[in-house]
Amino acid sequence: MHVLIAGAGIGGLCLAQGLRRAGISCAVYERAPGINWSGYLLHMNADGGDALRRCLPENLYELYVRTSRGTPRRDVLVLQNHLGHELTTKPHAGPPNDPVTPHTTVHRRLLCQIMLAGVEDSVHFGRRAVAYRESAEGVSLELADGSVAHGDVLVAADGINSTIRRQLLPQVETAVVRQHVLLSRAPLTDEIAKALPEAFADSFTISVDPRGTLMAAGVFRPRRDITATGAELAPHAVIDPVDDYVTVSLEPDPAGIGLDDETFFAARGAALHTVMRSAVTDWSPGLRGLVDGVDPDSIVPKTIRMVRPTSPWPTSRVTVLGDSIHAMPPMFGDGANSALRDAAELADTLTDVAHGRGELLDAVEAYETRMRARTYPQLRLPPPPPLPATREAGLRPTSI
Repeated sequence: MHVLIAGAGIGGLCLAQGLRRAGISCAVYERAPGINWSGYLLHMNADGGDALRRCLPENLYELYVRTSRGTPRRDVLVLQNHLGHELTTKPHAGPPNDPVTPHTTVHRRLLCQIMLAGVEDSVHFGRRAVAYRESAEGVSLELADGSVAHGDVLVAADGINSTIRRQLLPQVETAVVRQHVLLSRAPLTDEIAKALPEAFADSFTISVDPRGTLMAAGVFRPRRDITATGAELAPHAVIDPVDDYVTVSLEPDPAGIGLDDETFFAARGAALHTVMRSAVTDWSPGLRGLVDGVDPDSIVPKTIRMVRPTSPWPTSRVTVLGDSIHAMPPMFGDGANSALRDAAELADTLTDVAHGRGELLDAVEAYETRMRARTYPQLRLPPPPPLPATREAGLRPTSI
């Protein structure tokens, strides 16, 4: 069996590792020239942690654990107002990993570099998938450079804008959840750390003001030194150092953005930093200081979208995983975990087929049925609305 994978993100790389571990040939085609940027921190629960344990070699799994975020004071999501006063807390999404590290976070690029280690020969960067053709003998993947790859199965792991999913399931729709969001990070300097509200010692924090401006933030400080741990556990892997930082996702009050859509999404650096700073002028000194400390070059304007559930489709040699079929709003805290679980379950499914324990289409249909049953209930939930800043304004723990 030879498996074609479109996309070298979280799900695609995890699947490649799971197939390599099972001795199954695969090739991954990624349009970006290398591990691409797609956000900063990922929340990890038992679904994601167990998938990595099943798919990664022991040394790489241990590298993931040791370079994940250190244990917080309280392993909860904290909601506070713009003055830094705690309003309520909420458990994290999904099952806990274990009593020692029930939930954690990991730097996204670091996790991708860990999962790339050992499968570099199967991952082809700068190769964009544009279409596929299916036959009784297999499936052919057409690439933008005019070349064609052949395999027995094709997996769409190329994200919410998946080219493969659009051809396979043209009826699938996406929906805007948040129109104007600024993703960024601030170096965790001593000055910033001392001024932050106590809630930042916990796992993740959401701050809101009466106008509707919302800031989600979390500290990344790994358990072990990343460079030294990488050299010890995976000396041949390319692992970039990551300094301690705070990820800052800011959704300004729409009335206060001051830019039209074209200008907002084309802007970079100092212009976007000005939007962020203007949105928090009356916030607590610690929160203002955090926004002031954001690296302007790290700011990326985004529209947050999700995939709408679709009806079951006829099973074929082409299947889907992760954001290509069930992209979730990041406030659900489960997107990466769901993609990783998809990858582990699909790796097990294809391993069974390769060893004669089932027919391909029957096995893929069973995988897709389980995947829809697990992820679609979340997608049918209404996305969290902009949050009021006080209990008196109607704040409910279920709002987040």
